Amino acid sequence: MSAALLVRALRNPASVTTLDATGWNGLIAAARAERLIGTLAFRLADVPVPPAVQPILADARTDAAREARQALWEADRAVQALRPLDVRVILLKGTAYAAAGLRAGEGRFIGDLDILVPRDRLAAVEQALIAAGWEWVKEDAYDDAYYRQWMHELPPMIHRTRDRMIDVHHTILPLTARPTPDAAALIADAEPIANGLYMLSAEDRVCHAAAHMLADGDLQGGLRNLWDIYGLIVECDSSLLDQRAAHHGLRPHVRQARRLALALYGEGARLTLRDRLVRARLLARDGWGRETRKLLVFAFFLRSHWLRMPPLMLARHLWTKWRKGHRPT
Repeated sequence: MSAALLVRALRNPASVTTLDATGWNGLIAAARAERLIGTLAFRLADVPVPPAVQPILADARTDAAREARQALWEADRAVQALRPLDVRVILLKGTAYAAAGLRAGEGRFIGDLDILVPRDRLAAVEQALIAAGWEWVKEDAYDDAYYRQWMHELPPMIHRTRDRMIDVHHTILPLTARPTPDAAALIADAEPIANGLYMLSAEDRVCHAAAHMLADGDLQGGLRNLWDIYGLIVECDSSLLDQRAAHHGLRPHVRQARRLALALYGEGARLTLRDRLVRARLLARDGWGRETRKLLVFAFFLRSHWLRMPPLMLARHLWTKWRKGHRPT
């Protein structure tokens, strides 16, 4: 399985020296599919690899460095746009890791710019970003209302000239989710980086990554998220992390994420039956990097919706989305 090769290579870079051509094809395909090709390239920087692989990894390192520069520039533009509001711009996820030079940011794929601001400042932040050139991606009235009423962020916005997305969060999980993290505490305990940028505290970074992976999503990109968590947990005191996770209502998710991260990327950990199901989902890729175990993947997709909404609300939401996608022509 190509995903297992990827996990092994990230855990022990020297293991790639035993790969044949088929193994290398599977490893690179999985790394690209999981958006971990840049991370893999950094991990293999000092390992001898076949001549055909060298330019692939070199390109990945170059692309990762370019993405980091673009992400930090976009973060700087957001700071400038929001400076008159005297609002902390708290970076989340990959941009925060890159800005702070964290291990989790090495070679990491960085997509949208994710920031966290107080909920009572959302309207002012929204108007400031629009004035600075960002505009709405979703024009649909239902989607717009759904985001504003139930989600943990504004509808996504994109800059009209730079074509870069920004997601403005006011907490880290949808308002309909069962855990309710303390957004005020996340913001109050954020740490300064530089140039007007902030990031979550070390413990809150782990809580956010675990929540994103296990309390919200369907585990798409789960190996990358788990690699983030593995890099982030070493910066925390385990007892403080457990206390903080409990404060946010995320203790089971953080503990599970820690077990999985250590089992896949570290020295090992004892896994529960539920952990093994998650691991099976994470490793569901064939030698071409394509997803396998379709029933298991679909089950986790359904689980992600179940986690986000109560049953009646979920049924109404899915019915509305189905009708919108199946209108008579």
